[in-house]
Amino acid sequence: MSLRHATLHQLRIFQAVAEHNSFARAAKALHLSPPTLSLQVKQLAETVGQPLFEQLGKKIYLTAAGKILSQASLDISQRMDLLSAELAALQGMERGSLKLAILTTVKYTVPKLLGGFCAAHPGIDVAMVVGNRESLLQRLASNQDDLYIMGQPPQHMNLVCENFADNPLVLVAPPNHPLVGKRRIDPARLRQEPFILREPGSGTRLTMEQFFADQGFSPVNRLEVGSNEAIKQTVAGGLGLAVLSATTVVSELALGELVQLEVKGFPLIRRWYVVYSGGKRLSPAAQAFKQWLLQHRPNPGSTLRS
Repeated sequence: MSLRHATLHQLRIFQAVAEHNSFARAAKALHLSPPTLSLQVKQLAETVGQPLFEQLGKKIYLTAAGKILSQASLDISQRMDLLSAELAALQGMERGSLKLAILTTVKYTVPKLLGGFCAAHPGIDVAMVVGNRESLLQRLASNQDDLYIMGQPPQHMNLVCENFADNPLVLVAPPNHPLVGKRRIDPARLRQEPFILREPGSGTRLTMEQFFADQGFSPVNRLEVGSNEAIKQTVAGGLGLAVLSATTVVSELALGELVQLEVKGFPLIRRWYVVYSGGKRLSPAAQAFKQWLLQHRPNPGSTLRS
């Protein structure tokens, strides 16, 4: 076996099949004919000396060798992207690519900053993925992106984490709730109130549960909902209270669809972090966006009631 005979073209085709879990879909994405694509994967497998895929029923799966090669091809692809960016930087050119993965809650803040960045750096191609905490942690573990924006970086991983903005959490209710208009509400008065919660593992939910645990009780779980938009509609419908990032409820508070309750201890202050693996060498594009975030920090305090 000599991997010197493997080509970057073959690795790119193989990785496309691995990501799409389909020869046909990979061929379509790469604008290749299925026979041409299959031939390239077959030749790569012969070079490796082991099968890269196995078929069970109508589905294909990576073999043990395929999984190892997939990780290596990702590493090679990322290194080639970095090489292109570094060569462009040497020529004084603003070119390159940037891959971002952001938490769903941050979609109310980061895209606006990203728009300004893209306007200032039109030569940089940006791809952004929005997901929940679990999906971001999976992507972070497999090093799929340049930078990650999240509210509670995991403690068990070797990461670089830089705080770039506060993320205040507020307690919201429907406009006709009996506690609306009350001042300095004691958290104990919420003991019997039903709450609409995010999915287990959500950073917002973990922070809220810790606050109420410190008050000596757990909030009543009326319903679990997987998105902020659905939670806002559920609260507005009168099914319960919710704790949400202030950035997600600006419009609803302004329109009177939701009301922020003045509970002692709120808002709960969390923070947004830009995160990447400790051993990762950031591309010039990623470094530029990180600096942009730190220089153009949003001011979530403007969304809070004084």
